Amino acid sequence: MDAQKVFSKPFVLVLTAVFCCLLWGSAFPAIKTGYLLFEIDGADHGSQILFAGLRFSLAGVLVIAFESARRRKFLLPARGDLPAIGILSLAQTSLHYIFFYLGLSMTAGTKSSVLTASTVFIALIFACFHFRTEKFSFLKLLGCLVGFGGVVLINLDGNYASFGWGDGFILIAAAFGALSSVLIKIFSQKSDPVLLSGYQFFLGGVTMIAVGFALGGRLNVFPWDGALLLVYLAFVSAAAYTLWGILLKYNPVTRVTVFNFLDPVAGFVLSAIFLREEIDWLFGVLALLLVSGGILILHFAGVRPEKQKETE
Repeated sequence: MDAQKVFSKPFVLVLTAVFCCLLWGSAFPAIKTGYLLFEIDGADHGSQILFAGLRFSLAGVLVIAFESARRRKFLLPARGDLPAIGILSLAQTSLHYIFFYLGLSMTAGTKSSVLTASTVFIALIFACFHFRTEKFSFLKLLGCLVGFGGVVLINLDGNYASFGWGDGFILIAAAFGALSSVLIKIFSQKSDPVLLSGYQFFLGGVTMIAVGFALGGRLNVFPWDGALLLVYLAFVSAAAYTLWGILLKYNPVTRVTVFNFLDPVAGFVLSAIFLREEIDWLFGVLALLLVSGGILILHFAGVRPEKQKETE
């Protein structure tokens, strides 16, 4: 059975997407814990970007090494793959995660996890209006409005004060993440998504390391538990984004990104548990319900007959 038949099966799609989202949700408390273990101050943006660069360059090495071992030959990109690798390394890794890491240092992990859910709705806008890979509908508009209602609600919580720079950076990161989802869908039609994932991670990670050093970033301590955490974060990226890229290759964008509702749920709960952040559970749960409800509406909009043409 070929890959398309496997990863387009609803059961496989659900299990794989859920696994990816749970991994991403765990990254919120893991990153903040990493800042503590490596003694990275909230204002030390150079070190934050350097930390992120180490994570993603290592993730790239893991993907390339694993796939090379599986194929029993070194995984090398063809000349035609280079433009896609360059664009994705900039959008999906460098710009996306520079803004994400900076934003996460300025706002709560629970709040960041909900704001990140806007990726789903921004991806829909890109897919429908810019790249025109999908058709827009009233039901999709309703899903966007309901989901963004959750994003607005989380900012009305008194414990989270008002909308600040950190929140804005998280939303910018979400926009680059959404753009990346659509680009992966397009590029993976001609290039291997695993190859794209490995090399764009490595190139993007090296770029972030250079930016971090240029901004004066340094890791003055490198504890063993911090090193293990860094390996775990690299695994999160390597496993989740590679599998996500495969799902996007064989399924419509909104049919995959709909499962991002688990990102804020997992991130919110895990941040509350492991970071012991003080949160207003009423605001948080209501916001998560709105975000999740909006994405579920998009799911029902995405199973209409017009969507079948996208996987042919």
